[in-house]
Amino acid sequence: MAYNLKEVVAEKPSRFTEGHRMCAGCGAPPVARHIMRALKPEVHAVVAVATGCMEVSTFMYPYTAWTDSFIHTAFECAGATLSGAEAAYKSMKKQGKLPDDKHTKFIAFGGDGGTYDIGLQSLSGAMERGHDMVYVCYDNGAYMNTGIQRSSATPKFADTTTSPAGTVIPGKMQYRKDLTKIMVGHHLPYVAQTLAMTNFQDLYQKAEKAIYTEGPTFLNVMAPCPRGWGYPTEDLMKINKLAADTCFWPLYEVVDGKYHITYKPAKKLPVEEFLKPQKRFRHLFKPENEWMLKELQDAVDKRWQELLDLERNLEMFLKIPVIRDFSN
Repeated sequence: MAYNLKEVVAEKPSRFTEGHRMCAGCGAPPVARHIMRALKPEVHAVVAVATGCMEVSTFMYPYTAWTDSFIHTAFECAGATLSGAEAAYKSMKKQGKLPDDKHTKFIAFGGDGGTYDIGLQSLSGAMERGHDMVYVCYDNGAYMNTGIQRSSATPKFADTTTSPAGTVIPGKMQYRKDLTKIMVGHHLPYVAQTLAMTNFQDLYQKAEKAIYTEGPTFLNVMAPCPRGWGYPTEDLMKINKLAADTCFWPLYEVVDGKYHITYKPAKKLPVEEFLKPQKRFRHLFKPENEWMLKELQDAVDKRWQELLDLERNLEMFLKIPVIRDFSN
């Protein structure tokens, strides 16, 4: 379904308001704003946010950037906290303590530190138990709030304060964890990977699907960090578009196990176009480090092809006629 973003989205009142204290050029605020705008006006939301950049910058008591109910929870337990709130809501509805016409959605936000790493156990538990909630990871690729330490979402060879690029190591030495695939492995009804790019249509549509799909759903949204990545604040959307056009961050969704790529660049760009504007990767462009660029390009190409194959194999499978055995 195509949207006229001006009519459908931009003119909706913002449920993530101005006045927050996130950094200029941060990718997280447009992510939160458009996900919250995907809610219908009559629907109330309970939002739980793990400790991190978004929490400390959007809710400093008694001031809040959230117009819906807000729960600040510890770094490791956004999934557990919100699943408890969702279970209490269902119980109170069943007991008649809440009116039938009151509709509430439950949305958790966590950075990659509070999602990929410290909060993975509570996220996995909430998803496996089947709570009717959305978990949104705003992935900025490191522990930005506490000093740009590497996380398992940090890309290989990125320069961070705990994986500094120098004479001993050339940045982080491990590939990033593929959390989106891990969530697909939980057999969820809806999983998607997206970012805030150009007209926000991909982000908005996937947020709407995640919110209004019954059961546990997961969104992994790239949210660049100008301080940790080292790009000019005005280049946020440029960085996002390069991530998609190089296939470093593919945009796709998995509906009941079926893969669908939602953005295929007309011309796939080399990954160095995404890396070049970021200071965390500037050491890759020294002549002696050309092998790093080649390794990253090979990895991006391999994973993009795997994704294409997953989508293609499904299409081929659906065309195979069903053969029933009536011999018994």
